[in-house]
Amino acid sequence: MGLDRRWQTVRRKVSVGDGREEDQVNAITESVETRVARRQVQQTPLWKRILKRPEVGALGGVILVFVFFYVMAPPFRQLSALSTVLYQASILGIPAVAVALLMIGGEFDLSAGVAVVSSSLAASMFATEVTGNLWIGMLLALVLSLGIGALNGYLLVRTKLHSFLVTLSTFLMLQGLNIAITKLVTGNVATADISGMDGFDLGQRIFASSFHVFGTSVSIAIVYWLIFAAIATWVLLRTRIGNWIFAVGGQGDSARAVGIPVKRVKIGLFMVVGFSCWFTGMHMLFAYDTVQSGAGIGNELLYIASAVVGGCLLTGGYGSAAGSALGAFIFGMTTEGVIYADWDPDWFMFFVGAMLLLATVFNGWLRIRALSRSK
Repeated sequence: MGLDRRWQTVRRKVSVGDGREEDQVNAITESVETRVARRQVQQTPLWKRILKRPEVGALGGVILVFVFFYVMAPPFRQLSALSTVLYQASILGIPAVAVALLMIGGEFDLSAGVAVVSSSLAASMFATEVTGNLWIGMLLALVLSLGIGALNGYLLVRTKLHSFLVTLSTFLMLQGLNIAITKLVTGNVATADISGMDGFDLGQRIFASSFHVFGTSVSIAIVYWLIFAAIATWVLLRTRIGNWIFAVGGQGDSARAVGIPVKRVKIGLFMVVGFSCWFTGMHMLFAYDTVQSGAGIGNELLYIASAVVGGCLLTGGYGSAAGSALGAFIFGMTTEGVIYADWDPDWFMFFVGAMLLLATVFNGWLRIRALSRSK
């Protein structure tokens, strides 16, 4: 009642022409509305506020898939199996986190899968065939990956084409260049082994080492995956840039009208995807010492699927970085769970697709239920 009485008093003074109060209307209006909104949030039950989060459906999907394979595949219950599942999830999850940010910003990147391989190939060939220095090769590969992301973003904002068309073109060009340039430079479809080069041991420790937890080997890629997901979540929820990303994806024209640099945000998001591709590419390079030029095709769909399962909408403006990490975890469990269950490998991709579909449907159902109950 105190807030309402204060508001009515100010309105009355303004309506009778009290100029001294008129200058304070905007400030008091904002103060009253903020307090009322905060009070409404506080009055909303905690469980309803939790259910509104984009990643809650993905968390439910994680539980559903985990229980399913825990029952159906006894080897899945071992700690070593969990380490394998987490590693599989991290390889998808690192790019998926960046792709989720891009999707929240309202765009797609169909070139991310082959861009990971392009980065690995570039680092390896620059090091072995051009510079003779592994770290210079890695740095040049980083510049290339950021450049690919910047080019995607620039073409998008310059041509006004849909990101589907722009990045599909980039995907096809990179796919051709990966094979053609690798054959031209090395005379083969794969790069040379880098394990004997100076700096390899340090690079492997940084990008592809492992440590032991309760006697089980755990890849450092899992740690990086969790760190990237945490940083992206913090950016989205606690920074001005995060607000810009949501605004650009939800209402681009309105965001531009209030001064948000829409073009720079979109280009920046594509460059973030490029960085994630470089980082994943460096892990793959140091984990396997050599790179197959035809690899990576199709992984871009898995990154997008992880983000969608994690709560990102295809229309943009809604989603969660943490949800994309959970989506990648679902895919990791499904991929390895099918193997541990010893099902017919001919049906492998069918089982993977079916489990991802079920997880996505469950995510959507839970989100709709939460929104309907909040009204």
